[in-house]
Amino acid sequence: MDDVLGGLARTALAREPIRRDAARRVLAGDDELLDVVAAGSRVRRQFFGRRVKLNTIINLKSGMCPEDCGYCSQRLGSEAEILKYTWVSPDEAAGIADRAVRAGAKRVCLVASGRGPHERDITRVERTIDAIKADRPDVEVCVCLGLLSDGQADRLRAAGAHAYSHNLNTSEARYGEICSTHTFADRVDTLERATAAGLSPCSGAIFGMGESDDDVLDLAFALRDLDPDSVPVNFLIPFAGTPFEGRWELTPERCLRILALFRFVFPDVEVRLAGGREIHLRSLQPLALHLANSIFLGDYLTSEGQPGADDRQMIADAGFTVEGLEEQSLPDARHDLVVLRRRGAGTDLPANA
Repeated sequence: MDDVLGGLARTALAREPIRRDAARRVLAGDDELLDVVAAGSRVRRQFFGRRVKLNTIINLKSGMCPEDCGYCSQRLGSEAEILKYTWVSPDEAAGIADRAVRAGAKRVCLVASGRGPHERDITRVERTIDAIKADRPDVEVCVCLGLLSDGQADRLRAAGAHAYSHNLNTSEARYGEICSTHTFADRVDTLERATAAGLSPCSGAIFGMGESDDDVLDLAFALRDLDPDSVPVNFLIPFAGTPFEGRWELTPERCLRILALFRFVFPDVEVRLAGGREIHLRSLQPLALHLANSIFLGDYLTSEGQPGADDRQMIADAGFTVEGLEEQSLPDARHDLVVLRRRGAGTDLPANA
């Protein structure tokens, strides 16, 4: 391992921000792929050992979205032949969640298509969380409903949601190329609302949409500024009937280099191997586990994933173990950084300014 990769690993192990020029080299291909993976794996093992966290998606409402995100099979004008249905019942969602937890899932992600939830939609999700928690009180519930308005994040938190997921997807500079019905800033605003309400922020990206190395770096550093607790890394599923149906530009090596970059940028954060891993990483999926410490188990929103039994076998064969419900996902030291204010306004001590 040369000085650049070794330096990247040491910087990440110290939880210090990596430099852009060093980050660019991870993507450039000048270093052997296995050397890159080995450097990233050092960081992954330091903070997460050999644990793999399993997550599952429940698509509460599918299709008929008014937004025009070019990558999405549920978008306005999509001709993809996906399942389309209105809200599933809380009991049905709870049954799906229970099966996933029994299969090893630690987090259940509740997703619904649309620009953002109406108040009655929040009520539906509240009831769904209640139904899931009644049988599985320890499971993490993550919610993904689009753009949030005033008070909605607080209601979700009060209902028992653990996290809110809202991906930035691509760099701010090219966001208008993939969507015209909302902006990059809209997405940042929703993630900030969720964080302010006490929900664990979950935000990541989709790669394979024509982005340059600079776009990948811009997005990674923009995400870092938002300080998410989990970062899903998706690889484009080019659905027939969407504007991006012809994009098959990713290779397994490109995917692994992107995952390595995200491990260096987010050393002690949950990096989740998400949609598209099966079709783009293919036989190199086990190698990705040396970088990502979390994966989605089973199916995605509108496409089928690898069978759960195969995922669990892959994890075991690669020498990893499934993270249990009783284990903490993030390292202790990350939470130790939070210090309650005891000076400044409302105290007799001077402010730290």
